Amino acid sequence: MTSWQGMNITVAGLGVSGISAARALAGLGASVTVVDGGDSETHQAKAAELADAGIAVRLGDASTLPPGTDLVVTSPGWKPTSPLFAAAAEAGVDVVGDVEIAWRLRGIPGGSSAPWLAITGTNGKTTTTQMLASMLTAAGLRTAAVGNIGTPIIDVVLGDEEYDVLAVELSSYQLHWAPSLRAHSAAVLNLAPDHLDWHGSMEAYAADKGRIYEGNQVACVYNVADKATEDLVREADVEEGCRAIGFTLSAPGPSELGVVDGILVDRAFVPDRQKQAQELAEVGDVNPPALHNIANALAAAALARAYGVEPAAVRDGLRAFRPDAHRIAHVADVAGVAYVDDSKATNTHAAEASLAAYESIVWIAGGLAKGATFDELVQRSAKRLRGAVLIGADRALIREALARHAPEVPVVDLDRTDTGAMSAAVQEAARLAGPGDTVLMAPACASMDMFVNYNKRGEAFAQAVSELGSASA
Repeated sequence: MTSWQGMNITVAGLGVSGISAARALAGLGASVTVVDGGDSETHQAKAAELADAGIAVRLGDASTLPPGTDLVVTSPGWKPTSPLFAAAAEAGVDVVGDVEIAWRLRGIPGGSSAPWLAITGTNGKTTTTQMLASMLTAAGLRTAAVGNIGTPIIDVVLGDEEYDVLAVELSSYQLHWAPSLRAHSAAVLNLAPDHLDWHGSMEAYAADKGRIYEGNQVACVYNVADKATEDLVREADVEEGCRAIGFTLSAPGPSELGVVDGILVDRAFVPDRQKQAQELAEVGDVNPPALHNIANALAAAALARAYGVEPAAVRDGLRAFRPDAHRIAHVADVAGVAYVDDSKATNTHAAEASLAAYESIVWIAGGLAKGATFDELVQRSAKRLRGAVLIGADRALIREALARHAPEVPVVDLDRTDTGAMSAAVQEAARLAGPGDTVLMAPACASMDMFVNYNKRGEAFAQAVSELGSASA
């Protein structure tokens, strides 16, 4: 168990996780200095609050390692190539993240020792983690969905509330900086190119995702349809007796969960998995019942079952679950056309899953591509597209992919990146759509060229649909 008393710790970043780590470690007797390259009024206000708690803050310089540093604790978004970390390496100082600190704090006096059921993947992490927490709650267990969502995980581990088990969402950033993590069970939902500017390569990105399996005790849950996730299980060093458990949208084989005749079934956690299958829930219990969301439900169910949750609690947890806003959310029907907000589809992998949920689509897309290409997405989705309306800074990349692979699809290219462009996009989409179609905003891009975040983008879409409905009433 780490003794924090008297340690000199440098915390990189004045965001939510950095402030959480700084306060927690100072409270355990460490001497803490927070460094951040910003020096705005907001930064200065945060620094003043920490100074009142005896925590030193250095603003405007995030590259120099404070003298005498014993450990650097980084916020998730800081790149491994940051000059501060190069300075730490030269000084022989370890760099870890807030998740690593939370893991090391488990079991200290006053700290939660609840086991972790961990989830990562390119897409679906938050939904799956929340589904899992709902199942655990339905089983009568004290739990919370934490990690990359909600309350900082250090605050949960050191908080007053007692938990039986935690549902933990982990990003690739967090996993990169968490070498000691050893979960009860874990799942990698899928792997697709994302954040490659941070990780440097797809191989490095996948390797960081795969860290979630290291030391697993009971189950490594993988996606049968995504071989890369199974490969990560094969490469992991796990505890003896830990099992590989697959999930599939098809009929499951032994040691898998899957779907048979509209029923989610378990052939992994049954007495005789060669001959038996346990009914867990109906596809209709999944909200919304899009294919990728059914896969999320199966992954959550696999982790719940690994922890001993009974089938009825899996079903009840799915029925009680309500997805967050802007995740394939039905906004309204106007003139026989459905309008769906999936602003959370910020990359091509997420957008493809969203497009696969509907048969005849007018697609609103565009934003910041983050280095992505769109040819495969358009090729796989072309037969579903009735039209496309493009917005945002990198819309030309999507327009060019549509011209190459779906030249018959009418395209409206809105040459604007102001927030009012969403209203125009919805109006153009309405013009292209007919009764029975779905106008789907699944941008396949980040939002920051036009909006503060994907939530604001989704809200703008919903507002534009509301205005459209009022105009047609």
